[in-house]
Amino acid sequence: MPFCDHKCIYCDFYSIITKDNIDNYISSLKREIENYSKQLNGKNIISIFFGGGTPSLLTPNHINEILLFIKSNFNLDTKAEITLETNPGTVDNRKLSEFRDIGINRISIGVQSFNDNDLKFLTRIHNKQTAVDTIKSADKAGFENINIDLIFSIPKQNKDIWEENLELAAALPVKHISAYSLILEKGTILNKMVLDGKIKLKDEDYDASQYEHTIDFLTSHGFEQYEVSNFCKPGFECVHNLSYWEHKNYIGFGPSAHSFVDNKRWWNFSSLKMYMSSVELKDSAVRGSEELTKKELEQEFIMLALRSRGLNLNILKKMYGNEWISVNNNYINKLVEDGFIIWSDNFIKFTKAGYLLCDEILLKFQ
Repeated sequence: MPFCDHKCIYCDFYSIITKDNIDNYISSLKREIENYSKQLNGKNIISIFFGGGTPSLLTPNHINEILLFIKSNFNLDTKAEITLETNPGTVDNRKLSEFRDIGINRISIGVQSFNDNDLKFLTRIHNKQTAVDTIKSADKAGFENINIDLIFSIPKQNKDIWEENLELAAALPVKHISAYSLILEKGTILNKMVLDGKIKLKDEDYDASQYEHTIDFLTSHGFEQYEVSNFCKPGFECVHNLSYWEHKNYIGFGPSAHSFVDNKRWWNFSSLKMYMSSVELKDSAVRGSEELTKKELEQEFIMLALRSRGLNLNILKKMYGNEWISVNNNYINKLVEDGFIIWSDNFIKFTKAGYLLCDEILLKFQ
């Protein structure tokens, strides 16, 4: 859902600052959905995720129209997780209740920070109180499964401010927290501000200390870390995200959407105009694709598993053989000795120290 009220300075996702063409867009979306349903007949759908942009800018009737069309074209599991991303300031009690009534059972709220100065820097449209009220309204509307996104290492955000963010998040009716460091992405307004010397980002040591504190705080408050940046109360892991990390098939609809099915990856045009024109001509909007080799698939499988809940070596051997384990055996043992990895019962998993350096560690595997 590419529609937004405002483009934040750090965001590099495709979005447009308009709500024109929503009805025409939904018509194109339905054509694309129907096209893939014919190709992927019989696939069981365990998750639907409305991402953006800001999907909550659409009406519940719009979202329901898409949901009903998916249900009529795919085999949707009766217990499917159905997530809607929303931003504080774009929903009220009534709208949240209507989203719940049409079948949305997981809400993901782009809080980013509970500090008003942080929010002004990030150019968010809401303030602290609006964020708190949105979470409470979602809970009141019947959403048991509530996620919030939070960002640390914002330039003027000190350790006390981040601590206050974590304390408030833990006190609210939230079951899942995605906590990210502020990342500099090419092409964003923030990137230009840094290049122009107007903003200086936090250094790596500060960032690492904040991340480590985040892990300690959330795990001591009943949240389990099941991926590098994701924490949840027991039983509230995000089914959708786990599907990515477990290398399962997924289909993306809409501009800039990516898909991965049976070892093939493809991606759509980013421009809404090009997306709609392409769907009009050929019922799809594929801009490019790639067929992954067995080695590439193995590397992705390992990387995604280690970034998440860990790597089952029995499954790895069954799918790809024993070569990776043999080649990296000494390195893995060294990581165990240094306290970065736990290796037990044919299962390897990062420790907290390992999560801190996971990108660096993963690069050294052969």
